[in-house]
Amino acid sequence: MHSDLSPHLHTDECNILISKLKECHVNNTFSKFLGVCSDIDRELVKCLRKEREAKRKKNAEEGKRKREAIRLRMSTASSE
Repeated sequence: MHSDLSPHLHTDECNILISKLKECHVNNTFSKFLGVCSDIDRELVKCLRKEREAKRKKNAEEGKRKREAIRLRMSTASSE
C-alpha cells in the first residue's frame, strides 16, 4: 500500500509514475493481479522512498537549526 498519491504531495517524476500505474490498472483490470503492473509499481516505490528520505533529511536539518537557535537564546538569557 502506498502513501497518499495526490499529485500536490509528490514531485513531477513520481506523479508521472503514479499516472502510469493508474493507467495500467485501468487497462489491465484482471491482469494487474498477475503482476502486469509490478514493474511500474516497483519504480514508484523507489521514487516515493527517495522523496521520503529527502523530506526526512530536510526536516532533520531544520530541527537541528531550530534547536541551535533555542540553545543560543537560552545561553544568552542565562548569562544576563
